[in-house]
Amino acid sequence: MSYTDIKQGWHYFVLGWHLISKKGLKRFVVMPILLNIVLLSFVFWLLMQQIGDLTDWIISFVPDWLSWLHYLLTTLAVVMILLVYYFIFMTLAGFIAAPFNGLLAEKVELLLSDKTADSGGIFDFVKDLPRMFKREWQKLWYSLPRMVILFLLGFIPVLGQTLIPVMLFLFTAWLQAIQYCDYPFDNHKISFPIMQKQLAQRRLLNLTFGALVASCTFIPLLNFIVMPVAVCGATAMWVEHYRHQN
Repeated sequence: MSYTDIKQGWHYFVLGWHLISKKGLKRFVVMPILLNIVLLSFVFWLLMQQIGDLTDWIISFVPDWLSWLHYLLTTLAVVMILLVYYFIFMTLAGFIAAPFNGLLAEKVELLLSDKTADSGGIFDFVKDLPRMFKREWQKLWYSLPRMVILFLLGFIPVLGQTLIPVMLFLFTAWLQAIQYCDYPFDNHKISFPIMQKQLAQRRLLNLTFGALVASCTFIPLLNFIVMPVAVCGATAMWVEHYRHQN
């Protein structure tokens, strides 16, 4: 375990908070925040409608001899449900906010390095929309089968109420790193498999960054603005760690 990578994961997350208030970036931050508010409100409403029944359903798979752990297992079941709903939110946000987050990543890179991906204005931006949405499909097809497997494993007695919620959180953290680091990578038209491979070379750094982003999504008020923060932090990571490799 590398303490340096953990420390750097924190560094880029904190740096993201500083960058969103920088002159020249504020207007590119507004739209992701507004989208985040709308999407989070929808997913939260959906969650509140279902969480009680879903928790009872998951707990029904626990054998009677573990009934003395009811409160602990109920808590872990709720965590698993929250992570699944978070995946729903992340998928919706990925598709809807992709153009705005890609533009924000471009502006952050320009601010930090005076260099950015080639941009030909609004025409090229519109022309790139199909590529952006294709990229979101790639991320979905990468994450969905793995998330489904983890979700199904969650119905195995004991394992599903103990280890699986932890694995779900770690996988969610990894998906967050992929989701937000992908914007600067995609701006430079670097393929999804290459991006994955490069992130895996600093897996602990990216897991730390992703875990902080995922955790903030469950904190009221912070969850409304964490999306542009994550884009800014991930782009700073790209500038300092990955750009020279590409």
